[in-house]
Amino acid sequence: MIGDLDVSKVVFGAPQFLWLLLVPAVVFVAWTWRLFRRMADVRRLRDRRTVPLRERFSAGGDLPLWLLLILASACLILALARPRGPSTLLGRSGVDIVILQDGSASMQVDDAGRTLTGRPGTRWQRSMSFLRVLGDSLSWNDDRIALTVFAHIATPQVRLTRDPNTVFFFLDHLQARPPFRLEDDTTWDTNLEQGLAWGLRLLEKDAEIHGPSANARLFVMLSDGESWSGEVARSLARSADAHVPLYVIGVGTLAGGMLPIVKDDETGEEGSPGRSRLDRPSLQRIAATGGGQYFELDREADHQIANRIIDAGRRMARPRHVEGEPTELYWRLLVAALGLASIGLVFLRERVELWMQLAGGVAALASLGSILW
Repeated sequence: MIGDLDVSKVVFGAPQFLWLLLVPAVVFVAWTWRLFRRMADVRRLRDRRTVPLRERFSAGGDLPLWLLLILASACLILALARPRGPSTLLGRSGVDIVILQDGSASMQVDDAGRTLTGRPGTRWQRSMSFLRVLGDSLSWNDDRIALTVFAHIATPQVRLTRDPNTVFFFLDHLQARPPFRLEDDTTWDTNLEQGLAWGLRLLEKDAEIHGPSANARLFVMLSDGESWSGEVARSLARSADAHVPLYVIGVGTLAGGMLPIVKDDETGEEGSPGRSRLDRPSLQRIAATGGGQYFELDREADHQIANRIIDAGRRMARPRHVEGEPTELYWRLLVAALGLASIGLVFLRERVELWMQLAGGVAALASLGSILW
């Protein structure tokens, strides 16, 4: 690895020029032999000098110039071979978002503002509209989403998947109403413990099947905070131990609305059991205990909430190396050849050598340019 380049993956577009590297290799062998000869000559001359002032001899002479020219010529030959290779960039892993959607009876109160269709809808329909925005905000390269709906019990809908079509299919299927019937007593209960327990089991099962994931893991719960039951504190503690923060999104208004109309089994009369309001303090407390953050629909734009949650997840994700697009590398070798030749000018002693080097450099660049372009 050199900088952001993985040398092992470099390929050559014109490998027929690589045999020319034999020329600088042979010249380098001759240069090495000449270096040892010169060092021996310098030692011998120093031993023979008898003048009062000891004369100084350079061990290298003009040999450093020739070494730099050999390296520069090798770089030019490699540039002729048109090397290219993928760059390795430092990126972040994706996010695994487990959505815990409240499906209790209070989510069918119609005080949640407008859905994506522009018409007023229930809290449940407003939640489905937000989840579509959340799905559109993901890159889906390494990101995954799972979905469960909970009331008194939790019913998994989508396991962790990076297929957006699967997620949007279920959102379309669930757009109108929750899968729980109003006639069932269990629908009038909100058991967060069941939702979190299912989410943790899903993450554990995914790790068993596919191995540990490098993605950041987080829970996103949409609820109005009404009629909590179960050991919420215990489930939040388990989530914290697993390092899975809980982000809470409140749905509904503080003014609230009337609960759905149901039929009394004893009297046979139909009516609403009462009024349901957004329990903001309860949801804020759950978000703080779960290590996440509280948001509220219609206080911020949906895409802003979605992006803030995704960005928080990406900051939690571990860094990783990703392979970039193939890039041409010959220009790096041209710069190296020019730099080596320029340094060689320091070792020039004769003006004739300077003009010869400049002429050779111009000729080499001209011929190289005609081949590359």
